[in-house]
Amino acid sequence: MPQYVIAIDQGTTSSRAIVFDHQGNIVSSGQKEHEQIFPKAGWVEHNPIEIWDNTREVIGNALSKANLTRHDIAAVGITNQRETAVVWDRKTGQPVYNAIVWQDTRTQPIVDELAADGGVERFKQQVGLPLATYFSGTKIKWILDNVDGAREKAEAGDLLFGNTDSWVTWNLTGGTDGGVHITDVTNASRTLFMDLETLSWDSSILDTFGVPASMMPEIKSSSEVYGTVHSSQLLREVPVAGILGDQQAATFGQAAFEKGGAKNTYGTGNFMIVNTGEEVVHSKNGLLTTVCYKLGDAKPVYALEGSIAVTGSLIQWLRDNLGLIKSAPEVEQLAKTVEDNGGVYIVPAFSGLFAPYWRSDARGAIVGLTRFVNKGHIARAALEATAFQTREVLDAANADSGVNMEDLRVDGGMVANDALMQFQADILGIPVIRPKVTETTALGAAYAAGLAVGFWKDTDELAANWSEDKRWTPTMDDGERDRQLRNWKKAVTKTFDWVDEDVQ
Repeated sequence: MPQYVIAIDQGTTSSRAIVFDHQGNIVSSGQKEHEQIFPKAGWVEHNPIEIWDNTREVIGNALSKANLTRHDIAAVGITNQRETAVVWDRKTGQPVYNAIVWQDTRTQPIVDELAADGGVERFKQQVGLPLATYFSGTKIKWILDNVDGAREKAEAGDLLFGNTDSWVTWNLTGGTDGGVHITDVTNASRTLFMDLETLSWDSSILDTFGVPASMMPEIKSSSEVYGTVHSSQLLREVPVAGILGDQQAATFGQAAFEKGGAKNTYGTGNFMIVNTGEEVVHSKNGLLTTVCYKLGDAKPVYALEGSIAVTGSLIQWLRDNLGLIKSAPEVEQLAKTVEDNGGVYIVPAFSGLFAPYWRSDARGAIVGLTRFVNKGHIARAALEATAFQTREVLDAANADSGVNMEDLRVDGGMVANDALMQFQADILGIPVIRPKVTETTALGAAYAAGLAVGFWKDTDELAANWSEDKRWTPTMDDGERDRQLRNWKKAVTKTFDWVDEDVQ
């Protein structure tokens, strides 16, 4: 009898495989980073072949570390960086272009062209999303318009599209030898093409974008058996049984199954999701409407989401581009060398501003610089930028729901940073709670897969696995919180209107 479930977490900076036991504890893991490719300013790409090779490697690492074989694994779950678009040839299995990453801004002219008729909210009623460079749809159109021969191949039915969940699933289940071309509702809801009510591709929107329907994966629930791992792979014959986009997976892993349940993930970017139940709620405050999850034949559960483009990647930028630190954890030590931010605010609008502003014309800024400022203040301001952006998204979520959140469950790599979590609680004015298992993204994918094969009975059993590890409560007085928020909002306005005809 298999005792474990394995989750593949195909993220923005790395691919991981994590083995979980029945209590939701981590048994073993493997992880490997892939190259971040920046061909031009605003362009961000990944090599899909590298991602698939790394995925196979980390599966092997995770199994070998725990001395496990395929016979010990009940199911495979997949979670992934959403909106990162891969287009590949169904006959050869080769991508026609690198994966265009969710952070990429090259498709702004396509957004402008489509928004000329009806504005950026042209399709929002159907798909829950504004027209933005963030989502997969504009990236597919860019590939078809700009890669030699791609449109002809697509119209002949030879090209397939998927976010990285589809790419990994197709390869895992056989690739050119019968690979399953699917996606789940959560990933489909990030393309600009899925109707939120019918959970099917909107043919009129596909036609408007010039994307052939034959490219699109079949939309499935988040928890069902899609197929089995191909005989050429280590996990051969193990069911592939769960797919959730990374932020929805983290919500599932945090056991936020009830309406009003929420989580905030601190990763490359930050993503807050609030469960709105079986009702499609359209935001009036700059949030996205998305599918939270769908379990088999059950009704879909929806959510509001606040997406922040740059948080953890700002720390990477300090490390890789500026050389201010040698490793990401050093930022906390550097920030602790100063008492406060010294009046410095960093607004990391590297890809424009996402929620709640949706300003593609914004670019990053460091404001409040004086001769007094040193690298400790810069490090502290970089951490604080994450907390300030989260506060603005939380305010939007409270306004849309009409109910103020009483606490916030958090996960992701940055929640190990005590200084950041304390400042987060201070600037929110509510407790911040970290669970014992912080790898909630992978855990959510494991849960979805395990439910589909009966490894777990129901969501009540999953909720019983959740337990609190640490809680931070606010210590900042209201006057200081208001002063800092006022300065932050002032700093944000300095990033507006930067991009024009001369500056991209």
